Amino acid sequence: MASNKTYLTPADLPPVIPVFPLTGALLLPRAELPLNIFEPRYLAMVDAVLAGPRLIGMVQPDETLPSVPQGPGLYKVGCIGRLTEFSETGDGRYHISLTGICRFRIAEELVVTTPYRQVQIDPGAFTQDFQPAGEKEVDRSALLDALAAFLDANKLEADWEGIREAGTETLVNALSVMSPYGSLEKQALLEAETLKARADMLVAITQMMLARMPGDGEGSLQ
Repeated sequence: MASNKTYLTPADLPPVIPVFPLTGALLLPRAELPLNIFEPRYLAMVDAVLAGPRLIGMVQPDETLPSVPQGPGLYKVGCIGRLTEFSETGDGRYHISLTGICRFRIAEELVVTTPYRQVQIDPGAFTQDFQPAGEKEVDRSALLDALAAFLDANKLEADWEGIREAGTETLVNALSVMSPYGSLEKQALLEAETLKARADMLVAITQMMLARMPGDGEGSLQ
C-alpha cells in the first residue's frame, strides 16, 4: 500500500478519482464507512486504488436523472474517502473501510476504459471540510434526545457510555452515516452546509420518522 498521506487543502487532492455509486451510502469528513466489495468492477477499482493514493469517491445514484452509458445518473455532490482498512475474504470479496476527507462536486464524468467510473472533481466549495469546526454550535442535548427516542421506539440498545464520550462532530457524522434513512435524506445530510445544520437536520428527520410510527415515540437521555 502507499504510505500514509495527510490532506489539508483541495490542492492536495488529485483532479480525477474513481467513484463508487451506492444508494443509501453516506460518507462524511472524518467519518468511517465500512464496505463489502464483491462486484468484479469494484474489486478492480480497489485493486487500482491500493496501488495509488487509496482515494475513492462515494456518490449516490440520482433516480431523477436519466441514465448515461456508464450507468445511472449521479448526484452532483459526493465525498472522497481514503481506504484505511482492507482485508480479503476466502470467497473473493474485500472488506474495506473508508475515512472521509472532504466533499466534492462532480465537474465532469470521464469516458474511461476501466470497468469502474471516474470523475473530475471540484472540492473548492468544501474547504471547511478539512478541519473540524462548529461543534460548539450543535445542540447536543437535542441530538441525544432524538437518538434516545429512536432507540426506544425501535427497542434497540446502544453504548451510551461511548456515545457520551464521543466528540460532537464524531457523534453527528457517525449517526448520519448509520441512520436508516433513504437516499434523499442521506443526500441532504451530506450537503448540509455546517455541522450544526447537519445535526439539526438529523434531529428533524428523526422526529418526522418517529411521528409516523405507532405509539408516542417518546424518549430522552437523562
